[in-house]
Amino acid sequence: MTIPQTSPRLAYLAQREEIDAAIARVLASDRYILGVEVEGFEREFAERAGTTYAIGVANGTDALHLALRACGITRGDVVVTVANTAVATAAAIEMAGATVAFVDVDEETLTMSPDSLRSFLRRTDGCRAVVPVHLYGRSAAMEEILSIAREHDIAVVEDCAQAHGAERNGKKVASFGDVAAFSFYPTKNLGAIGDGGAVTTSRDSIANEIRLLRQYGWQARDDSIEPGFNSRLDEMQAAILRVKLRRLDQDNARRRQIAASYSAALSPIVRTPPGDPGHVYHQYVIRTDRRDELQGALRDAGITTLVHYPTPIHLQRAYTGRVLLPEQGVPITERESRRILSLPMFPQMTDEQVAMVCEAIVRFTES
Repeated sequence: MTIPQTSPRLAYLAQREEIDAAIARVLASDRYILGVEVEGFEREFAERAGTTYAIGVANGTDALHLALRACGITRGDVVVTVANTAVATAAAIEMAGATVAFVDVDEETLTMSPDSLRSFLRRTDGCRAVVPVHLYGRSAAMEEILSIAREHDIAVVEDCAQAHGAERNGKKVASFGDVAAFSFYPTKNLGAIGDGGAVTTSRDSIANEIRLLRQYGWQARDDSIEPGFNSRLDEMQAAILRVKLRRLDQDNARRRQIAASYSAALSPIVRTPPGDPGHVYHQYVIRTDRRDELQGALRDAGITTLVHYPTPIHLQRAYTGRVLLPEQGVPITERESRRILSLPMFPQMTDEQVAMVCEAIVRFTES
């Protein structure tokens, strides 16, 4: 038996009849861009996110880019985030014309360290926004980050690309900051069959600006009142997402079950994620000093794993020397990038497959 790290195909098959019906409905509608399916999804997703508005866009990178622009971020500004994230986070900041700055992460959660953020902001001029990343499905320490941001009068843009349905202390991610960005890449907890994204906010001015920016700055067709872009969620993906949204809570509950099984079996032998009832486990990430050996052994056993993310962004060639860092660097980010390993995690995993993964890791540690 081969166990994939994730499987969008199985997610489709689990709701095949409903998804196929949604696709057929769109094909028969004669309206394929910004129609009733997008409007319906935006309404339903905003309710799920705990915000007043959701605005569908083409992908998660665009969602973050447009969210930053709607907060007034422009050339010459500095935007602070973390380096142990998808490169899309940094790319979106640069798309807005801003300079990327990285702070370190908390050793336990691997999300943005409030202490590192506080120290950096005290020493750096020109910071206009902070982008906390809700990594692997776990919320960043939003109460502290918000407090620090308010002290410095900077915007808070939540990167929720990996955190559909996640919460912190009973409050939904995306409802903390000024605005939030989601990706619906096929492997996400809420994944399209293709690309897609959304911006969520409860601020009227930001929602209005996102609607302008996503379609050429149009207030009405062929009436651009400001420069804009072409970043629209299409009707097909919106219809599919509406179907899959209805199952999100169920799928996240299954992810938590799988995570609990992993933790029970593996916590004595590798470092497992700390418990958190709001975590939705987009990834289940263990840490070990023998990461590469373990990954090879699991591959030989037919178990696919991935590393999210092997090279922190500031060490990638495109960004080396072009980003801002704290005086002491980001040592936790760099050290842990060499220890992290993402185990198979998707709602359609069977208990037998989970047990096989655990048994293979136990055998490796005993060898």
